[in-house]
Amino acid sequence: MKIAFDAKRFFHNTSGLGNYSRDLVRILSRYFPENEYLLLNKNRSERGKDILEQPDVKFIQTSKGNLSRQFKMGKDAQKQGADIFHGLSGELPLKWDKKPIKKIVTIHDLIFVRYPKYYSFFDRKIHFWKFKKAADTADKIIAISEQTKRDIIEFLKVPESKIEVIYQGCHKAFKEQQSPEMIQETMEKFKFPERFILNVGTIEERKNLLNVVKAINGTGIPLVVVGRKTKYYQKIENFLKKNKMQQQVLFLEGVSMDELAAIYKLADIFVYPSFFEGFGIPVIEALFSNTVVVTSNTSCLPEAGGKDSVYINPDNELDIRAKIKFLWENESERKRRAEKGFGFVQKFNDEPIARELMNFYQKII
Repeated sequence: MKIAFDAKRFFHNTSGLGNYSRDLVRILSRYFPENEYLLLNKNRSERGKDILEQPDVKFIQTSKGNLSRQFKMGKDAQKQGADIFHGLSGELPLKWDKKPIKKIVTIHDLIFVRYPKYYSFFDRKIHFWKFKKAADTADKIIAISEQTKRDIIEFLKVPESKIEVIYQGCHKAFKEQQSPEMIQETMEKFKFPERFILNVGTIEERKNLLNVVKAINGTGIPLVVVGRKTKYYQKIENFLKKNKMQQQVLFLEGVSMDELAAIYKLADIFVYPSFFEGFGIPVIEALFSNTVVVTSNTSCLPEAGGKDSVYINPDNELDIRAKIKFLWENESERKRRAEKGFGFVQKFNDEPIARELMNFYQKII
């Protein structure tokens, strides 16, 4: 089988859609090397270089010109004799020739419909048009959670029979056991306190970091935050200054994937009170790291967290505070939940996801 991918995100996105694209191609290549995997884009980058070294993975430079991704990439895949074209980020090319090819699109979330206040009017209109067009064009749609599947049915008016839920995994670094020396080096490099709670993700309003900061005010519990700052960070900084909490919260950006994996393992608790997610990869990163999770009881987060994570109302800082304090003060409960969570998260391992994807492709063919 020859499978072509829209590889724009594979080569050019550092997190999110980029990680999804690279992991998907990586695990298919590892477990099903008998197929050909074609990465179509105008250019390539250093990202995913190790994946491109596999003999079954090839970079195909797409036709030149403006909007070639929309108007030429599909035809380029057909010229290569691909059986399947898979759009990995909610989009499919607009033009095709008559040669048969099955079309699949992965839709990660429809947050721009559910929470329009986080997006400009123009972005909302463009996103909706692209996603609706891709959903109508596709032979089948992959949703990355049951929550996303429900949203596709509701907002894009797609029949349920056209959608398959296939969960995504996370970067292999979180499934590896870093050496005690490397973990100690990370601890010393960033000057972490002996114990801390952790939050990972872009510092934006939807991720709701401010309510975590409010929840730990007056507790003395140290918080480490790993993520890119946006304008929303100013609200957090103002609160920290007003309440003299600057020494209680440490912000980090640009850490390597191995360092991030070590940071998860060092944390006592992972806190992720997002208002809405398409899936919530940081939750499974924490579970693979044997770290107990406190997350929201909304959207897909219970799907990612399983029954042994601790759930909070993201609007209620007192609820967040009570759950954090309970776990902070109960080591045996932290360990019990972390062990159970580690067992649950194995369903998001590479091999079961690769097999689901391959079964899905074969059914379509």
